[in-house]
Amino acid sequence: MTSTADLTDTLDADAKASAQRKREIEDFKWLVAHKQGRRILWRLLSMTGVFTSSMTGNSQTFFNEGRRDIGLQLMAEVNEHSLEAFVQMMKEAKADE
Repeated sequence: MTSTADLTDTLDADAKASAQRKREIEDFKWLVAHKQGRRILWRLLSMTGVFTSSMTGNSQTFFNEGRRDIGLQLMAEVNEHSLEAFVQMMKEAKADE
């Protein structure tokens, strides 16, 4: 049997996690709303190898895939919360070349 205290704790934990996620999304939107933030994000995406193949034919591939996974998580955030920022980042990166 679940106690009222356990249920309250679960609801509190869910509310706290929801509030934290909302804050993360707002932080991300703030980051990509600024040219400097988009430059940082583009640099991180490039560093993670998200735009290149990670296959090397040896164990380096495992390392590359771990790094690339972080980039894919960042890309998922962009796609979910600010797709227009990705287009803007591409344009700005191209202009900076």
